[in-house]
Amino acid sequence: MTQTHKFKISGMHCTSCAMNIDGELEDAPGVKEATTNYARQETVVKYDDGAISLPQLKAIIEKTGYRVSE
Repeated sequence: MTQTHKFKISGMHCTSCAMNIDGELEDAPGVKEATTNYARQETVVKYDDGAISLPQLKAIIEKTGYRVSE
């Protein structure tokens, strides 16, 4: 089932940071769409909860070097 979740992100310095997060998330199986807003310091992810979990999504974001608070 498709779910949507918003993550608060810290550590972004520019729009390239947002694009990096989106790219990493969208490469993950089960992620349908990722939209990161640098100005708001947040990422909205649409994903299939049968294919990927919230902890896995958080780990992907943190692996790119940013901090996540839900």
